[in-house]
Amino acid sequence: MANSNTNFLVIAYYHYTTICDAEEMVHSHLAFCKEIGIRGRIYIAHEGINGTISGTEDACTKYMNHLKNDSRFAGIEFKIDKHHEHAFNRIHVRYKKEIVHSGLRNPNEIDPTKETGKHITGEEFAKMKEDEDTVVIDVRSNYETRLGKFKNSITLNIETFREFPNKVVELEPYKNKKVITVCTGGIKCEKASAYLIKQGFKDVYQLHNGIIGYAKETGGKDFDGNLYVFDGRVSIPINTVNPEAIANCKKCGTPTNRSLNCANVECNEQFNMCETCSEEMEGACSNTCKVSPHKREYNGTGYYTRPAL
Repeated sequence: MANSNTNFLVIAYYHYTTICDAEEMVHSHLAFCKEIGIRGRIYIAHEGINGTISGTEDACTKYMNHLKNDSRFAGIEFKIDKHHEHAFNRIHVRYKKEIVHSGLRNPNEIDPTKETGKHITGEEFAKMKEDEDTVVIDVRSNYETRLGKFKNSITLNIETFREFPNKVVELEPYKNKKVITVCTGGIKCEKASAYLIKQGFKDVYQLHNGIIGYAKETGGKDFDGNLYVFDGRVSIPINTVNPEAIANCKKCGTPTNRSLNCANVECNEQFNMCETCSEEMEGACSNTCKVSPHKREYNGTGYYTRPAL
């Protein structure tokens, strides 16, 4: 149980850089996180690092300083939110072939350390998106964009980011327009914008620090619904200017800003459901899943992890 007098932080970050000893770094990095009390999910690859962590302010400060003091991560930026407790139950540090899976691992295809779309701030984005010659392309997964997205943005109905390259053909009509890629924190925007440039798009931009950064700069104006995040909070409000729920409860159809995983382990579908219906369905997405012998006990959030170590 978290101490009510303790301030916690949730920190999201990524950095494209060359990590020659990525597999070896995983072990030392995991040991360091355990030593200072950090929890979360961190991916390390030869192309960089990507993580979302939680911890006390003191532990998170130590962690951020640890990365900043490593020359490989010069210029790394952290997106920081306050929270009342840990957003994770444990710490995972894993080696991956990519820090965000796109299937584009050949440096001849894309290299985010050399060429990406032009970075624009949240305030710049707020102005540019009003231009009729500008197209905003949301490169997140469909369960994320169902919960929340920018007004008039283009969504691609992809289940994972690795489907993005195959969807670019649908974007051909916008090749000569100003194109801005958006995502949660910026990591997918980097690869998406780099790939669009390789595919001949003429004027490509990306929202620096993603939707999270935009919200901190602008109050989140014109982002409808809630932002899906990959930790125990699941869904967070970011628009303090003109918020509007766009997701609908799977059972009763009312607008909702809730997203959850089906309590049935064998299903685990990502879906939207209001709090009343979620309680009635015990966190299941259907009556079949509700009576499944593999259904987990509904925890009130629809976010499931193993108990803390």
